[in-house]
Amino acid sequence: MNPLLQFDALPLFDQIRPEHVAPAIENLLAQASTALETVTAPDFPAQWDAIARELDVSTEKLGTAWGAVSHLNSVADTPELRAAYNAALPLVTEFWTRLGADERLYAKYKAINVNALNAEQRQAHKNAVRNFVLGGAELQGEARTRFAEIQEKQAELSQKFSENTLDATDAFSYYAAKNELDGVPDDVQQAALAAAQAEGKEGYKLTLKMPCYLPVMQFAASSALRQTLYRAYVTRASDQADASGLKFDNGQNIRSILALRQEEARLLGYPNFGAVSVVAKMADSPQAVITFLRDLAHKARPFAEKDLADLRAFARDNLGLSDPQAWDWPYISEKLKEARYSFSEQEVKQYFTAPKVLAGLFKIVETLFDVAIQRDSAPVWNAGVEFYRIERGGQLVGQFYLDPSARSGKRGGAWMDDVRTRWLRPDNGKLQTPVAHLVCNFADGVDGKPALLTHDDVTTLFHEFGHGLHHMLTQVNERDVSGISGVEWDAVELPSQFMENFCWEWNVLQHMTAHVDTGAPLPRALFDKMLAAKNFQSGMQTLRQIEFSLFDMLLHTEHDPANDFMPLLAQVRKEVSVLQPPAWSRAMHTFSHIFAGGYAAGYYSYKWAEVLSADAYAAFEETARPDGLPNVETGRKYRQAILEAGGSRPAMESFKAFRGREPSLDALLRHQGMAA
Repeated sequence: MNPLLQFDALPLFDQIRPEHVAPAIENLLAQASTALETVTAPDFPAQWDAIARELDVSTEKLGTAWGAVSHLNSVADTPELRAAYNAALPLVTEFWTRLGADERLYAKYKAINVNALNAEQRQAHKNAVRNFVLGGAELQGEARTRFAEIQEKQAELSQKFSENTLDATDAFSYYAAKNELDGVPDDVQQAALAAAQAEGKEGYKLTLKMPCYLPVMQFAASSALRQTLYRAYVTRASDQADASGLKFDNGQNIRSILALRQEEARLLGYPNFGAVSVVAKMADSPQAVITFLRDLAHKARPFAEKDLADLRAFARDNLGLSDPQAWDWPYISEKLKEARYSFSEQEVKQYFTAPKVLAGLFKIVETLFDVAIQRDSAPVWNAGVEFYRIERGGQLVGQFYLDPSARSGKRGGAWMDDVRTRWLRPDNGKLQTPVAHLVCNFADGVDGKPALLTHDDVTTLFHEFGHGLHHMLTQVNERDVSGISGVEWDAVELPSQFMENFCWEWNVLQHMTAHVDTGAPLPRALFDKMLAAKNFQSGMQTLRQIEFSLFDMLLHTEHDPANDFMPLLAQVRKEVSVLQPPAWSRAMHTFSHIFAGGYAAGYYSYKWAEVLSADAYAAFEETARPDGLPNVETGRKYRQAILEAGGSRPAMESFKAFRGREPSLDALLRHQGMAA
């Protein structure tokens, strides 16, 4: 029995093997192709439910199976699985491209009587018709054939980009001597020592995985050690990597992806890919995005310039660094923060044990959104993965997998992905509850102690859980606009960034801290120092996000793919940034968000949605209880207007249903200490 063909329960992640991929995907592709032929036959009724019963049920099985394979490819990569994934990828891409461009199916959808649909179905229908146009359904002849070729080639190149990024990251290691690690936190040293010993090697194994790389950059007293890791990190997957790493160079992949996107846009009748990207977003045009980013950059720049001046003065006067280099800035920043606010991230970290943080997160979610969260069981792909269920009034609302730890073969970063979506199934009339993946890359515990999280880690966990809530708490029954489905890309970060705010509330934090050795909660005095430091360097951090966002949008609007993109990056940095990296830095060669992650000409979404999330959170500040805890009634209103509505209406309508007006930039500037 092929585990990828079992759909009566949760995916059998513990049983899926590389050899299952090809037969399962071929079987499901054949079924889906048959269903497509059935619904596009002249005598098949142009009715929403009829098409859903035949085609959507079939394509959902394909999506579920392929989703499981893709997920394993991201979190448990092996050469065998990668080969099976890459062999199936062109077949899957070809089918979805063919489906999205099928003029017979497009005609069927256009013939549906919209007046016979409910509100959710009307929104899904509207999105579907738009997506047919963007999927090439109106193209003919050679243009149609070429469009399909472009989709397949883009999928292949994006996968290769992702593989190179993972492989280049995994390939690097530096075995440090004990005397090089002065200043590096004890738990990081212990993990590095254990990693070296596991390989039978001397010293301390340092890697480019975030739980190792970041604390070394922040705390290692040795500038030479920081330089070694920094250079390796910012030249990953590029022409500037060392000789052994050149085979992972993503330069040509980037150039090819950009050229294909430009060609795709022209085939669809748009001047550039940026114009295609915003069709399904809140922003009216690429120019509206560029104007928004430049306006925000103008507001943030004075604060960023002061941040940098403070760093330079501190480096000169306190650290004897008159000419700091790129690899010195994280170290200088950490030392300045410690001096100015009298605490260190390592001190804070001792209070955030993973189990206690998770319990605190669950408590605020349960209180605010009237649900109960408890452990559940399901087949998993790694022993460290946990599974939970969410209920309301004894009824199952949704379930989620939590995969918290960094490890070899797992791509970096953090993300939420769907396993299945809430759907009132047309084939059996039963309500399917949603299931999500929540994936992070935290350090494991050492010496039998629980894993310790930095405050940034805690914020990341809350962020991804916000995405998960958007997916799991939906009350929409139409699959294509349920949860995050159908939500404009530049609004999809609203619930995730909204949740981050709770990581700065004393009445929330005190329930989710316990010192790893003593069990004592986070002292109020230490929290007050953290709060004072909350907007430390917020000007520079804002400009950094704008740099990425503006580069992304200009890359997909004004840049000629035939030219080198590095001069454009230099131009953007000159306009926006206050700190310039070395000429050999190649950060864009691992910018997976835009080259392998769906954020192409859309990275601005983080800043755009931050305006929405800050303003939404301001409603909780305005209605906070006397004891400082969030108002449950406001939580209910937010849940109903934003989370439960999912993609069943435009994001602006949902926002106005919650706030009673359009969003304002004021709350964001205030939250980040940049109010006038």
